[in-house]
Amino acid sequence: MAAAPKRQDTRKFFENLSGAGKSIAVLTSGGDAQGNAPRRPRGCYVTARPYRLQHGYQGMVDGGDNIKEATWESVSSMLQVGGTVIGSARCKEFRVREGRLRAARNLVQRGINNLCVIGGDGSLTGANLFREEWSGLLDELLGQGLIDEEAARSNSELHIVGMVGSIDNDFCGTDMTIGTDSALHRIIEVVDAIMTTAQSHQRTFVLEVMGRHCGYLAMVSALACGADWVFIPEMPPGDGWEDVMCQKLSENRADKKRLNIIIVAEGAIDSHNKAITPDYIKELVVRCLGFDTRVTILGHVQRGGTPSAFDRILASRMGVEAVLALLEASATTPACVVSLVGNQAVRLPLMECVQMTQEVQKAMDEKKFEEAVRLRGSSFENNLTTYRLLSYRKADSELPNSSFNVAVLNVGAPAAGMNAAVRAAVRVGITEGHKMFAVSDGFEGFYKGQIKEIKWGDVGGWTGQGGSLLGTKRTLPGKHLEEIAEQIRIHNINALMVIGGFEAYVGLLELAAARDRYDELCVPMVMVPATVSNNIPGSDLSIGSDTALNAITDTCDRIKQSASGTKRRVFIIETMGGYCGYLATVGGLAAGADTVYIYEEPFDIRDLQANVEHLTQKMKTSIQRGLVLRNENSNENFTTDFIYQLYTEEGRGVFDCRKNILGHMQQGGAPSPFDRNFGTKVAAKAIQWVTKTLKESYKGGRVFTNSEDTACLLGMRRRALVFQPVSKLRDETDFVHRIPKEQWWLKLRPLMKILAKYKTSYDVSDSGQLEHVTRVRARESDTI
Repeated sequence: MAAAPKRQDTRKFFENLSGAGKSIAVLTSGGDAQGNAPRRPRGCYVTARPYRLQHGYQGMVDGGDNIKEATWESVSSMLQVGGTVIGSARCKEFRVREGRLRAARNLVQRGINNLCVIGGDGSLTGANLFREEWSGLLDELLGQGLIDEEAARSNSELHIVGMVGSIDNDFCGTDMTIGTDSALHRIIEVVDAIMTTAQSHQRTFVLEVMGRHCGYLAMVSALACGADWVFIPEMPPGDGWEDVMCQKLSENRADKKRLNIIIVAEGAIDSHNKAITPDYIKELVVRCLGFDTRVTILGHVQRGGTPSAFDRILASRMGVEAVLALLEASATTPACVVSLVGNQAVRLPLMECVQMTQEVQKAMDEKKFEEAVRLRGSSFENNLTTYRLLSYRKADSELPNSSFNVAVLNVGAPAAGMNAAVRAAVRVGITEGHKMFAVSDGFEGFYKGQIKEIKWGDVGGWTGQGGSLLGTKRTLPGKHLEEIAEQIRIHNINALMVIGGFEAYVGLLELAAARDRYDELCVPMVMVPATVSNNIPGSDLSIGSDTALNAITDTCDRIKQSASGTKRRVFIIETMGGYCGYLATVGGLAAGADTVYIYEEPFDIRDLQANVEHLTQKMKTSIQRGLVLRNENSNENFTTDFIYQLYTEEGRGVFDCRKNILGHMQQGGAPSPFDRNFGTKVAAKAIQWVTKTLKESYKGGRVFTNSEDTACLLGMRRRALVFQPVSKLRDETDFVHRIPKEQWWLKLRPLMKILAKYKTSYDVSDSGQLEHVTRVRARESDTI
């Protein structure tokens, strides 16, 4: 019997892509944005020569010391630095052919014909023009005798890859640009601080945020803080908006709300293209309502500060994809831009994105604002739709009367963003006409009857609160099904929304499995993942994990600073996560860790010894510090104490060690802008699904459904938010260790090792192929 043919391995590995003989230069242009991770030289790993172009296009035109070869050591401390460490500048010379001719000569002299350009649409358009002119520029330089034929031949093609660095998030084709999340952090820090003083004095605050042409920062920060009103360029208020706004502010104050927050994008306009300024709004509120009102203009504080964990990870992933795109580029490959759609990196033709970005402005100039919003992309549209759902409380007479009762509860450990999700669920539910009920203390409170109606005003101010204001417990419902069914009957609960972690997932499985025994459980049920561990099957991301990552990253930054000051010191840090290594791995990538130990990647004493030797070699360089992260359940024998003692002993005479167990600080604190926004949008979408499913399940005067697709988990899967029956997720779950059997972030671990200067195998088979902007938008409508 002939042996079966071997299956061909079609995987593609980063280390197998040769950069030999190639030089890759990185430049930043236009306004600065936080997130220096893309500047770290991955080209070294594939034997390409990486260069840093100081001061953007100006440095390229001027040449000389502005074009410097980069090394591992020269970029080792970039991660935690805001702005752009290689400088950015506006360059008039590059806008004319003579300037581009000088730039081409400077690049050819160093053999650079691969450019990674980080900037906005103007910077990227300039890069594409440079690429289109490249052949003619070389001919001109050759004709003038400024380069020889060999230099012209070996640099005959110029390859361009763009990454968008802009706090405004105003570039079409990507859900998020590098720097946007960090800017939101600065805004929300200020808003949270202002809200405390505003409450003390019963004041109204008008805040102006950046965004001359794009209202993303204003809109998302309004969602993240529960602002009373927001003004953005894409949604000009109609005639009479002054009276409507003042009426809403007055109603909120009458409902015993002690403060009002109004957020204004700097480019806000009315329907007649007249600018809406913070001072005009202040004067209006004082004149019409007599409220004590203050104006705060945030200005360039939004561009500054330390990059958020999200921006560090985004920039690192985009940087890898950019290097891949450059190494794979051919003469026929159009210039591309690396983008983020949902949770996936994609490559899009640069000029398609630029053209659509320019079409947005054209639509706005023509007052086609709905068209401008559509062109902005699904992420912008979804944010705006959610804001509209939550922004204004309708009178009871205006609400549909659904006669349905919907219960909301938190289950498992507390996670930042849970309260934002509850607020969105309650308010969207009320808008849909439902009566909303809050269950205290999870399933334990459910079977004990701790259930009460919750109204619009009861959840005011919840978005910025950490933990779980409803209370949450890890209790599972399995032993109390009869009592829970009885409480559902008593309160006539027609649908359940569960916000929580692994216990919430298991609890929903138990409830769904008991439907054949209890008719009361035959109602629509939906779960929204919320846990710092990010260990829920069916979702790439969970509410709360971003806040925890920022807590880890902030702590690691401080620890690295301490280690750098004392020299030759290694810190061993233990993170949470149970058996899931997400926090340790992604936190390690964001913080620039040397090694990360997790359960999903078994290690032995030989690995520990090799890591110590690696750090010993590192101490001989100019970077005399080390950072090692360990997930709490990575190995029952190689504990944090054991690893600390091993490193201490083996590093004696070379480096000393300290250890730090971060503990529950990872669960605490105010939620990050991402978690507030993600929790709000996911919960709103979940309640809309509940409404639809209730209508479909209502027959014979009652709600009844026992189909598996009416007990769902709403999760982020690659590019889209999708509803998945929890019963279908069983096979994807390792119930013993409380983790999914497959986890997308494990693909990031080799990247972390590469950046720590380890040789490793990095599978890039899933790297983005060139797509088209319109096709991506048409297919993906539920990205975040």
